[in-house]
Amino acid sequence: MAERDIQAILDESIEAHGGEDFWRGLSGLDIQLSASGFLFAAKGRPVLRHARMWASATEPRFTFHDYPRPGWRGEWIGDAEVRIVDADGKIASRRARPRAAFRGLRRQFRWDELDFLYFGGYATWNYLVTPFIFLRPGFEFELLPQVDSPQGMVARLAVTFPPDIPTHSRRQVFYFDEEGLLMRLDYTAEVVGGWARAAHLCEGYREFGGPGGTLRAPTRRRVRPLFIGDKPMPFPNLVVLDIDDISPQRASA
Repeated sequence: MAERDIQAILDESIEAHGGEDFWRGLSGLDIQLSASGFLFAAKGRPVLRHARMWASATEPRFTFHDYPRPGWRGEWIGDAEVRIVDADGKIASRRARPRAAFRGLRRQFRWDELDFLYFGGYATWNYLVTPFIFLRPGFEFELLPQVDSPQGMVARLAVTFPPDIPTHSRRQVFYFDEEGLLMRLDYTAEVVGGWARAAHLCEGYREFGGPGGTLRAPTRRRVRPLFIGDKPMPFPNLVVLDIDDISPQRASA
Protein backbone atom coordinates (compact mmCIF):
# COMPACT_ATOMS: atom_id res chain seq x y z
CA MET A 1 0.00 0.00 0.00
CA ALA A 2 1.34 3.43 -0.91
CA GLU A 3 1.99 5.61 2.09
CA ARG A 4 -0.86 8.04 2.70
CA ASP A 5 -0.28 11.67 3.57
CA ILE A 6 -1.42 13.23 6.85
CA GLN A 7 -4.63 14.77 5.57
CA ALA A 8 -5.65 11.58 3.79
CA ILE A 9 -5.18 9.57 7.00
CA LEU A 10 -7.26 12.05 9.00
CA ASP A 11 -10.01 12.23 6.38
CA GLU A 12 -10.22 8.45 6.03
CA SER A 13 -10.30 7.94 9.78
CA ILE A 14 -13.04 10.48 10.41
CA GLU A 15 -15.11 9.01 7.58
CA ALA A 16 -14.55 5.44 8.81
CA HIS A 17 -15.80 6.33 12.29
CA GLY A 18 -18.98 8.07 11.10
CA GLY A 19 -18.06 11.17 9.14
CA GLU A 20 -17.60 14.85 9.85
CA ASP A 21 -21.16 15.93 9.00
CA PHE A 22 -22.65 13.35 11.35
CA TRP A 23 -20.32 14.31 14.20
CA ARG A 24 -20.91 18.04 13.86
CA GLY A 25 -24.64 17.43 14.23
CA LEU A 26 -24.23 15.83 17.68
CA SER A 27 -24.35 17.39 21.12
CA GLY A 28 -22.91 14.40 22.92
CA LEU A 29 -22.84 10.66 23.54
CA ASP A 30 -24.72 8.68 26.16
CA ILE A 31 -22.58 5.68 27.12
CA GLN A 32 -22.76 2.57 29.24
CA LEU A 33 -19.48 0.83 30.02
CA SER A 34 -17.51 -1.21 32.52
CA ALA A 35 -13.98 -0.29 33.62
CA SER A 36 -11.40 -2.15 35.71
CA GLY A 37 -7.73 -3.08 35.69
CA PHE A 38 -4.51 -2.85 37.65
CA LEU A 39 -4.67 0.95 37.94
CA PHE A 40 -7.96 0.77 39.85
CA ALA A 41 -6.45 -1.59 42.43
CA ALA A 42 -3.22 0.41 42.66
CA LYS A 43 -5.09 3.65 43.39
CA GLY A 44 -7.72 2.12 45.70
CA ARG A 45 -10.68 2.82 43.44
CA PRO A 46 -13.64 0.45 42.92
CA VAL A 47 -14.25 -0.92 39.45
CA LEU A 48 -17.19 0.34 37.38
CA ARG A 49 -19.88 -2.10 36.27
CA HIS A 50 -22.21 -1.05 33.44
CA ALA A 51 -21.92 2.58 34.50
CA ARG A 52 -23.84 5.31 32.68
CA MET A 53 -21.89 8.31 31.40
CA TRP A 54 -22.18 11.25 29.03
CA ALA A 55 -19.49 12.80 26.83
CA SER A 56 -19.83 16.19 25.15
CA ALA A 57 -19.26 16.24 21.39
CA THR A 58 -18.43 19.95 21.39
CA GLU A 59 -16.17 20.69 24.39
CA PRO A 60 -14.10 18.96 27.10
CA ARG A 61 -16.93 17.94 29.44
CA PHE A 62 -17.88 14.55 30.85
CA THR A 63 -20.43 13.27 33.36
CA PHE A 64 -20.49 10.09 35.46
CA HIS A 65 -24.06 9.23 36.46
CA ASP A 66 -24.68 7.62 39.87
CA TYR A 67 -21.18 8.59 40.99
CA PRO A 68 -20.04 8.13 43.69
CA ARG A 69 -23.45 6.85 44.80
CA PRO A 70 -26.88 6.27 43.24
CA GLY A 71 -28.66 9.47 42.26
CA TRP A 72 -25.49 11.60 42.41
CA ARG A 73 -23.28 12.60 39.51
CA GLY A 74 -19.65 13.50 38.94
CA GLU A 75 -18.86 16.29 36.49
CA TRP A 76 -15.53 16.91 34.77
CA ILE A 77 -15.23 20.42 33.30
CA GLY A 78 -11.91 20.45 31.49
CA ASP A 79 -8.91 21.54 33.53
CA ALA A 80 -11.03 24.14 35.33
CA GLU A 81 -12.95 22.00 37.82
CA VAL A 82 -14.34 18.67 38.90
CA ARG A 83 -17.38 18.46 41.15
CA ILE A 84 -19.79 15.98 42.68
CA VAL A 85 -23.47 16.94 42.69
CA ASP A 86 -25.88 15.25 45.09
CA ALA A 87 -29.39 13.96 44.38
CA ASP A 88 -30.86 17.38 45.21
CA GLY A 89 -28.65 19.17 42.70
CA LYS A 90 -26.35 20.67 45.34
CA ILE A 91 -22.58 20.57 45.00
CA ALA A 92 -21.29 18.10 47.59
CA SER A 93 -17.58 18.59 46.77
CA ARG A 94 -15.48 20.29 44.13
CA ARG A 95 -11.87 20.91 43.20
CA ALA A 96 -10.55 23.75 41.05
CA ARG A 97 -7.53 23.11 38.78
CA PRO A 98 -7.72 19.36 39.51
CA ARG A 99 -4.69 18.38 37.45
CA ALA A 100 -2.38 20.37 39.72
CA ALA A 101 -3.54 18.27 42.68
CA PHE A 102 -1.73 15.21 41.32
CA ARG A 103 1.60 16.68 42.35
CA GLY A 104 0.91 15.62 45.93
CA LEU A 105 2.61 12.57 47.40
CA ARG A 106 -0.69 10.89 48.37
CA ARG A 107 -1.68 10.56 44.70
CA GLN A 108 1.24 8.18 44.19
CA PHE A 109 -0.58 5.65 46.38
CA ARG A 110 -4.27 6.50 46.52
CA TRP A 111 -6.83 8.55 44.60
CA ASP A 112 -9.89 10.06 46.18
CA GLU A 113 -13.26 10.46 44.43
CA LEU A 114 -12.30 13.78 42.82
CA ASP A 115 -8.91 12.47 41.65
CA PHE A 116 -10.59 9.59 39.86
CA LEU A 117 -13.25 11.90 38.49
CA TYR A 118 -10.58 14.02 36.83
CA PHE A 119 -8.54 11.13 35.43
CA GLY A 120 -11.53 9.07 34.34
CA GLY A 121 -13.28 12.12 32.91
CA TYR A 122 -10.55 13.47 30.68
CA ALA A 123 -9.27 10.02 29.64
CA THR A 124 -12.65 8.57 28.70
CA TRP A 125 -13.70 11.78 26.95
CA ASN A 126 -10.53 11.69 24.83
CA TYR A 127 -11.11 8.05 23.90
CA LEU A 128 -14.73 8.54 22.90
CA VAL A 129 -14.31 11.67 20.79
CA THR A 130 -11.25 10.46 18.83
CA PRO A 131 -10.70 10.81 15.87
CA PHE A 132 -13.26 13.63 15.67
CA ILE A 133 -11.23 15.60 18.19
CA PHE A 134 -8.78 16.26 15.32
CA LEU A 135 -11.42 18.51 13.71
CA ARG A 136 -10.61 21.05 16.42
CA PRO A 137 -7.91 23.65 15.73
CA GLY A 138 -4.42 23.62 17.22
CA PHE A 139 -3.27 20.05 16.62
CA GLU A 140 0.10 19.34 15.04
CA PHE A 141 0.73 16.13 13.09
CA GLU A 142 3.86 14.24 12.07
CA LEU A 143 3.75 11.30 9.67
CA LEU A 144 5.69 8.31 10.99
CA PRO A 145 6.79 5.27 8.95
CA GLN A 146 4.11 2.67 8.34
CA VAL A 147 4.35 -0.66 10.13
CA ASP A 148 3.21 -4.09 8.99
CA SER A 149 0.65 -6.07 10.98
CA PRO A 150 -1.52 -9.18 10.56
CA GLN A 151 -4.32 -6.78 9.51
CA GLY A 152 -2.17 -5.15 6.82
CA MET A 153 -0.15 -1.95 6.72
CA VAL A 154 -0.74 0.45 9.59
CA ALA A 155 -0.41 4.22 9.24
CA ARG A 156 0.97 6.13 12.22
CA LEU A 157 0.64 9.76 13.19
CA ALA A 158 2.53 11.48 16.00
CA VAL A 159 0.11 14.08 17.33
CA THR A 160 0.87 17.10 19.50
CA PHE A 161 -2.22 18.26 21.39
CA PRO A 162 -3.04 21.95 21.89
CA PRO A 163 -2.89 23.32 25.47
CA ASP A 164 -6.69 23.68 25.75
CA ILE A 165 -7.29 19.92 25.49
CA PRO A 166 -6.77 18.00 28.76
CA THR A 167 -5.20 14.68 27.85
CA HIS A 168 -2.65 12.10 29.01
CA SER A 169 0.39 13.76 27.37
CA ARG A 170 0.89 16.44 24.74
CA ARG A 171 2.55 14.03 22.31
CA GLN A 172 0.82 10.78 21.42
CA VAL A 173 1.06 8.29 18.57
CA PHE A 174 -2.06 7.02 16.78
CA TYR A 175 -2.22 3.86 14.64
CA PHE A 176 -4.82 3.47 11.84
CA ASP A 177 -5.56 0.40 9.74
CA GLU A 178 -6.07 0.45 5.98
CA GLU A 179 -9.75 1.29 6.45
CA GLY A 180 -8.93 4.24 8.68
CA LEU A 181 -10.07 2.66 11.94
CA LEU A 182 -8.08 3.48 15.07
CA MET A 183 -6.22 0.37 16.21
CA ARG A 184 -4.00 1.76 18.95
CA LEU A 185 -2.72 4.90 20.62
CA ASP A 186 0.46 5.33 22.68
CA TYR A 187 0.89 7.94 25.40
CA THR A 188 2.35 8.70 28.79
CA ALA A 189 -0.29 9.01 31.53
CA GLU A 190 1.42 11.96 33.16
CA VAL A 191 -0.95 12.26 36.14
CA VAL A 192 0.03 8.69 37.04
CA GLY A 193 3.74 9.37 36.51
CA GLY A 194 6.32 10.31 33.91
CA TRP A 195 7.22 6.63 33.68
CA ALA A 196 3.64 5.56 32.83
CA ARG A 197 4.03 4.89 29.09
CA ALA A 198 1.22 2.79 27.70
CA ALA A 199 -0.24 1.29 24.54
CA HIS A 200 -4.02 1.55 24.30
CA LEU A 201 -5.42 -1.21 22.06
CA CYS A 202 -8.80 -0.78 20.33
CA GLU A 203 -10.85 -3.80 19.18
CA GLY A 204 -14.39 -5.05 18.71
CA TYR A 205 -15.75 -2.31 16.48
CA ARG A 206 -19.54 -1.92 16.36
CA GLU A 207 -21.94 0.47 14.74
CA PHE A 208 -24.16 2.64 16.92
CA GLY A 209 -27.05 4.28 15.12
CA GLY A 210 -27.88 7.89 15.81
CA PRO A 211 -29.80 10.81 14.33
CA GLY A 212 -28.59 11.31 10.77
CA GLY A 213 -25.94 8.61 10.69
CA THR A 214 -24.00 5.88 12.41
CA LEU A 215 -21.05 6.04 14.79
CA ARG A 216 -18.47 3.29 14.49
CA ALA A 217 -16.49 2.72 17.66
CA PRO A 218 -14.37 0.06 19.41
CA THR A 219 -16.06 -1.74 22.29
CA ARG A 220 -13.00 -3.48 23.76
CA ARG A 221 -10.10 -1.34 24.93
CA ARG A 222 -7.06 -2.64 26.77
CA VAL A 223 -4.21 -0.52 28.11
CA ARG A 224 -0.84 -2.28 28.42
CA PRO A 225 2.55 -1.05 29.68
CA LEU A 226 5.21 0.19 27.25
CA PHE A 227 8.57 -0.09 28.99
CA ILE A 228 11.03 -0.32 26.09
CA GLY A 229 10.43 0.49 22.43
CA ASP A 230 6.95 0.29 20.97
CA LYS A 231 5.99 -3.32 21.78
CA PRO A 232 3.38 -3.47 24.57
CA MET A 233 3.83 -5.89 27.43
CA PRO A 234 1.35 -8.81 27.42
CA PHE A 235 0.29 -7.99 31.02
CA PRO A 236 -0.94 -6.52 33.22
CA ASN A 237 -4.00 -4.80 31.82
CA LEU A 238 -3.58 -1.37 33.37
CA VAL A 239 -7.10 -0.40 32.32
CA VAL A 240 -9.86 -2.54 30.81
CA LEU A 241 -12.78 -0.78 29.13
CA ASP A 242 -15.77 -2.71 27.79
CA ILE A 243 -18.47 -0.61 26.16
CA ASP A 244 -22.03 -1.91 26.33
CA ASP A 245 -23.72 0.84 24.35
CA ILE A 246 -23.26 4.30 22.83
CA SER A 247 -26.23 6.51 21.97
CA PRO A 248 -25.33 9.58 19.86
CA GLN A 249 -27.47 12.61 20.73
CA ARG A 250 -28.38 15.24 18.13
CA ALA A 251 -27.65 18.88 18.88
CA SER A 252 -30.67 21.13 19.39
CA ALA A 253 -31.61 23.24 16.40
